Amino acid sequence: MFPLHREREQPIFSTRAHVFQIDPATKRNWIPASKHAVTVSFFYDANRHAYRIISVGGTKAIINSTISHNMTFTKTSQKFGQWADSRANTVYGLGFATEQQLHQFAERFKEVREAARLAREKSQDKMELSNAALSIAAPQFRFCPRLFSLHNLKGLDQASAAECIRHSICEMNLESELFTLQDSNAKLVAALHEANANVEQWKKQLAAYQEETERLRDQVKIYAAFKLCAMWQVQENQQYKNKSSEIRILQSKRSNFHELEQEREEAIHRLQELEMRNVELERRVQNTEQNLASALEDRERAENEVQRVIQILDVKLFDLNDLRQSLVKLISK
Repeated sequence: MFPLHREREQPIFSTRAHVFQIDPATKRNWIPASKHAVTVSFFYDANRHAYRIISVGGTKAIINSTISHNMTFTKTSQKFGQWADSRANTVYGLGFATEQQLHQFAERFKEVREAARLAREKSQDKMELSNAALSIAAPQFRFCPRLFSLHNLKGLDQASAAECIRHSICEMNLESELFTLQDSNAKLVAALHEANANVEQWKKQLAAYQEETERLRDQVKIYAAFKLCAMWQVQENQQYKNKSSEIRILQSKRSNFHELEQEREEAIHRLQELEMRNVELERRVQNTEQNLASALEDRERAENEVQRVIQILDVKLFDLNDLRQSLVKLISK
């Protein structure tokens, strides 16, 4: 647990963010310190004149960072920022929901850092020069023990010790920025691979839609052929009707009643057969027209789907190009 004296420490600013810490083993990757967004607050200790950033996840503190005058909060993306804490020997990262929240936190960090600087200067006025040099150097040794130790600073004056500490801080900030850039680069490469996979899938889907469109076109051609056949059948029926009329005229001219009656019955029988064929053809024409209407609707839906897929593909390609440009800008910095 972290020491939080609520009777003397009060929050001066609070926000919500996802908390990360740099991997202590690799110093390259971020490790999530919270599963969800948590409250991150600035606290001020009036008795000690100290400022701290505190965040609690469950029953433990996931951030307990005392602000010093030489800390820097760096924005590494539109919604992500980080700072290094030498006393905690780690680098904290915060992911915000909006760019405005990130900007507000960064501005408050600058204000608190300036207040910590003023408080430190007032404290230095009351201490001796040697004690001031030790108080400056002490927090930095814990963050980067491979560079400096108390033994390294023995025999150095205040200016030399401060210069060594500044070099350590600069190297720490550069390493932190390098880790962040490498992590961002890995995320961008993964996003690029995923976008390429989606493009291939959309191409296959587009090919399927094109094949379906060709099939519908073939059905339209078949329907046109059926319709032409139906027109021929109608013309043939009309010819049969004309012949029946001629038969009736001829029957009136024949003297043989029986022959005329037989021819009449045969003509009537043929006419009935023709009428039945005409009804069947009309039914087939109606079914064909219905199938054509359905095929045209399916074709229109397929063409609309193809256009939608093409639009989505254009947007994805634009996003991919924008992502590539962002990556190039990020690498070139």
